[in-house]
Amino acid sequence: MKFIHTSDWQIGRVVRFADDDTLGALQAERLEVIRRLGHLARQEGVTHVLVAGDVYEHETPAERTLHQPIERMREFPDLQWHLIPGNHDADQPEGVWARLLRSGLPGNVQIHREPGPVLIDPAQNGWLLPAVLKRRHVLTDLTAYMDEAETPPDALRIGLAHGSVVGFGGESEAEHNPVALDRARRAGLAYLALGDWHGFCQIDARTVYSGTPETDRFTTGGGGGEAVVVTLRGARAEPEITRHRTGRYLWKKLEDVVLTSGQDVLALEARIRGIAPDNPGAVLVWAAVSGLLPVEDMALYESTILKRLNGAVACLRLTGAPHLSAGTEDLDRFGAGGAVRAAAEQLLARSEAGGAEGQLAADALQRLFLFWQDMGAQAG
Repeated sequence: MKFIHTSDWQIGRVVRFADDDTLGALQAERLEVIRRLGHLARQEGVTHVLVAGDVYEHETPAERTLHQPIERMREFPDLQWHLIPGNHDADQPEGVWARLLRSGLPGNVQIHREPGPVLIDPAQNGWLLPAVLKRRHVLTDLTAYMDEAETPPDALRIGLAHGSVVGFGGESEAEHNPVALDRARRAGLAYLALGDWHGFCQIDARTVYSGTPETDRFTTGGGGGEAVVVTLRGARAEPEITRHRTGRYLWKKLEDVVLTSGQDVLALEARIRGIAPDNPGAVLVWAAVSGLLPVEDMALYESTILKRLNGAVACLRLTGAPHLSAGTEDLDRFGAGGAVRAAAEQLLARSEAGGAEGQLAADALQRLFLFWQDMGAQAG
C-alpha cells in the first residue's frame, strides 16, 4: 500500500508582519499546495492522502475559507482524502467539521470524527486508526486506544494523529495532546502519521511528522514545505519513506548581520539573492541587522537593501538597523554655512551626547544626510 502523509495546512493563517499583498499571496499558496499534493499523488500512483490535523487555522473560519480546501480536493476525484481534526480545528459541537458535514462533502473527502479502525484499502487490507481531538488541548493520549483496536490478521494498521510525542518536544509541549513515544510498537502499527510539528521529523522507523506542505515560519524545525510518500510492503516490513518538496516559498532567518562597510552591504544583498537566484520573489527573509556605516555606505544600504532588495523578495523583515557613523568632516556636504548646516551641527552634537535623545538625533541626522544626497542626485 502506498499513500501520501501531510498535515498542518492551516488554511486561513495570518502572518502579521506581512503587508496585505504578501499575506494574500501566502494564503493563496496554502490553497494551491493542495493541488500540488494531488498531482504528486497521481505522479506516485497513490490513491490515499492522509491529512494529520490542522486543515484550518481557526475553529470558526469564514464561509469561503471553510470551503476552499474542500473544493481543491474535489478536483481530484480519483484520490481519497482522509482528514482528522487538529488542535487548531478541534471537533467541537457546531464547529468547523459539523458545518462541513451539514453543507455536504464530495465523495472523495472523508472526515474521521470518531476513533476506531476504518477499512480504507480492502485490496491491501489497509486499516486507518484515527485519533480525534474534541478540544484544542487534552491531557490524555488519544492514540492509546490503538493498542487494543481489533483489525484482521496481517492488516496494515496505520495510525493518524495530531499531537506531541512525549520526550520529543519541550516539556510544556508534551503536556498537551501527548502521544507515547513507542505507540507504533505497542499498537502494532505499520506507520504512525503525525501532525503538529511543522517540519519533517522522523521519530523512529514507523513514526513520522510530515511537516506543513507550505512553510509558514522562520523557525520551523526540519524545514517545512514538504510531504511524505509512504510505501508499506507488509504489516511487519519497515515502511519506505520518501520526502517530496511541495512548498513554493522559502523562509530564511539570518542572525547577527553586522554591517560596517559598503562591502558588507553588497555581501548581504548577494547572500539574500543567492537563496533562490532564479526566483527571489519566492523568498521571505528575517534579518537581525546592526553595525555602523559611514554616510556613503548608509546611502548604499538604503538604496540596495531597503529599496531594491525589498522590492525583489516576497518579504524582507528587518530587526534592528545599522547606525550612521558621521563626524564633523561629513558636515561639509551641507556647505560651509546656512540653516541646514547649522541644523546638522546641532544634531551631531546631540547624537554624540548619547542616551535616548542622542539616538533620536542620530536617526534624524541620518535621514538628513540621505535626503540631502537624494536632492543632490535629482539636481544632477
